[in-house]
Amino acid sequence: MAEEALKVSDLKGEFRKKVRELLPKGNLDLCLTCGTCSGGCPATGLEGMDPRKFVRMVMLGLDEEVTTTPWVWMCSMCQRCIYACPMSVDIPQMVGLARQAWPRETRPKGILGSCDMALRHDTCSAMGTSEEDFEFVVEDVLAEVREEQPGWENLEAPINKKGAMYFLNQNSREPVTEPEEMVPLWKILHLVGADWTYGTKGWAAENYCMFLQDWEAWEHIVRVKAKAVDDLECKYWLNTE
Repeated sequence: MAEEALKVSDLKGEFRKKVRELLPKGNLDLCLTCGTCSGGCPATGLEGMDPRKFVRMVMLGLDEEVTTTPWVWMCSMCQRCIYACPMSVDIPQMVGLARQAWPRETRPKGILGSCDMALRHDTCSAMGTSEEDFEFVVEDVLAEVREEQPGWENLEAPINKKGAMYFLNQNSREPVTEPEEMVPLWKILHLVGADWTYGTKGWAAENYCMFLQDWEAWEHIVRVKAKAVDDLECKYWLNTE
């Protein structure tokens, strides 16, 4: 599901134009260069870059620098900059566009690999976990808790329960490397009497394809998850990420 990357050699001063087409009218030009965005950014200072400097580079038409700096991959897309900015300049949108300028195979291997793993199964797991493996782990951990933890003999961790009120997503790292970390949430849901379920399809909570800026893959994963919720006729979709 690779997408065609923007080619830096083809931009030639066009990145600023593309930003203006993408963002609301005047958004980019409203920047006051106050630096408020940089003050709360966890990526400030990395690779000698910060959000204020990044925006100034865009405005000055330094397209090659903007579309080749590895700093754009250090942005967490937390959106603190937008909320801090007195003019609500949408810096993450600019960062996302800059990421798209990188050929897919040159984007960070960790994010790329996690996206591709999620495309292997309808579980959407960034760890590549299959439906069968997920179901086995949940049932195994549940049996252990019921047997070894007094007072939790009736704990439930339903899978594919049709008509449940809540469809629960799970970080896909936990069933693989930290399965016991799933249990506290099960206990909370049990204590409040929540009617919930996992699905063998679409249970993974994360979507690394969004960070990769592979929108075709991102949409595929979202649709798989949404279909899983609809197929089980759940009313609410609880995403733990």
